[in-house]
Amino acid sequence: MTEQLSVDPEWYRKAVFYEVMVRSFRDTNGDGYGDLKGMIEKLDYLKWLGVDAIWLPPFFASPLRDGGYDIADYTAINPLYGSMDDFDAFLAGAHERGMRVVIDFVINHTSDQHRWFQESRSNPTGPYGDFYVWSDTDEKFENVRIIFTDTETSNWAWDEVRQQYYWHRFFSHQPDLNFENPAVHEAVFDIARFWLNKGVDGFRLDAIPYLYVSEGNTGESEPPTHTFIQSLRAMMDREFPGRMLVAEANQLPREVTDYFGSEETPECNMAFNFPVMPYIFYSLKSGDATGLTGVLADLPDVPKGAAWGVFLRNHDELTLEMVNDEERQKMYEWYAPEPRMKVNVGIRRRLAPLLDGRRDKLDLANAILLSLPGSPFLYYGDEIGMGDNIWLDDRDASRTPMQWVETPDAGFSDGDPESFYLPVVASDEYGPHAVNVAAQESDPDSVLWWTKNTLEMRKSLPALGTGSTRLLSTGSPAVLAFVREPEGPGVPVVCVFNFSESDVSATLSSVAPTGSAVVDVRTGETVCEVDDSEELRLDLPAMSWHWLTVS
Repeated sequence: MTEQLSVDPEWYRKAVFYEVMVRSFRDTNGDGYGDLKGMIEKLDYLKWLGVDAIWLPPFFASPLRDGGYDIADYTAINPLYGSMDDFDAFLAGAHERGMRVVIDFVINHTSDQHRWFQESRSNPTGPYGDFYVWSDTDEKFENVRIIFTDTETSNWAWDEVRQQYYWHRFFSHQPDLNFENPAVHEAVFDIARFWLNKGVDGFRLDAIPYLYVSEGNTGESEPPTHTFIQSLRAMMDREFPGRMLVAEANQLPREVTDYFGSEETPECNMAFNFPVMPYIFYSLKSGDATGLTGVLADLPDVPKGAAWGVFLRNHDELTLEMVNDEERQKMYEWYAPEPRMKVNVGIRRRLAPLLDGRRDKLDLANAILLSLPGSPFLYYGDEIGMGDNIWLDDRDASRTPMQWVETPDAGFSDGDPESFYLPVVASDEYGPHAVNVAAQESDPDSVLWWTKNTLEMRKSLPALGTGSTRLLSTGSPAVLAFVREPEGPGVPVVCVFNFSESDVSATLSSVAPTGSAVVDVRTGETVCEVDDSEELRLDLPAMSWHWLTVS
């Protein structure tokens, strides 16, 4: 039966997102690359799991020197992944199942193979001559940091054709567009309209803080960047109501919230919560929730109708830019004992290996993700506890083929595994013989069924979707607790997490009036009643989590 998409213009505030790279999911023609027909084939699986929206990283024409983030044509499908007809069929199939589709909008830079750059370098006075940032010297913008410290020594690169330097915040084969040029704005708007007219439901704004750079400043979150996003949002609200923008801005909390704009001048509907994410991992290893509690307490409010995007892992490294130097060093020691596990200012590992394959930690981490204010973003394969391959280059460690069945090809493709774009994980602990969808579908105690059931349970509790958040004192540094209060009908949910490797007793203050019954959502059993001092006393097993309703 065909489902109808929700008409709620704030659908993204209640959605569960699932990030999957097209090349990684399912290959239907045996060439070793996942394709859009493979995505269509697995739509029923995503619907069964409980996904509301699919996020696709770039699938456009590209030399693939940076996983497709080096775009050579914004309105063409990479032929390795199929055709535009295939994309249209995928989009229609997702919509028929009540799922939305969000795609990456990579507008900070292009590939150096893009027609715009080729014309800019060969014809400086032509229509594209000023589409990029050119200079006769590489000594401008010296206050701007280098992001890819492992591979780049400068933000400038010399071009032999034009005999000038061009600006790049990322890899040298990705020249930055010149947003001082109004023609660039128009070109970007035309690309947005192209995909919105097709029916995509939103854009992830990749590397959005870096659009503008000016002398003496940092080249991050400069005021004209926000002005541009405001104009993009205004166009979308006017011409394509109900679509959304989510900001990838790895910045301090106050700077991240700037990307929401205001009710008068809205910018992004959502922003990824980079500040919270690393402290989840810090707490899981240290057994101390103090830092996580602190960053949650410091999070600014978001404007009405806006929402955080919360995540544990994605296609990039686990970035450690938001923790201090001492915390970063500890996290490297804990999570990256092998030097190859590091990349840039982060760690290139998947969720399950990061947590030593421990089921209690995996459940605890995912429970936190599904409890935090905002909408959760899952990363493909994490719902079955997939592993990684740190011996692959750069961030490909965690971009390996999805593991559907136990065979050596993992059910990813009928082609020769030697031809796969990346090899299937082959370790004893995480190879497809040990971790795959088919086996977990038949095991009610598997990570997959835990994920499906917990997503379903979350959706039954409106407070966990759009509710407000009130932190609770717990009397123990190992315990994080907060109340999610529904903004409409529904019951409050008390979320409690014990990060200690030992059992802990916690006392939660000001939870509810005396005599209120506290019910465990997972079991339906009454745990206790709030005592005369309006305190709730709980005995928490090691590495445990609880969703409690109070009535």
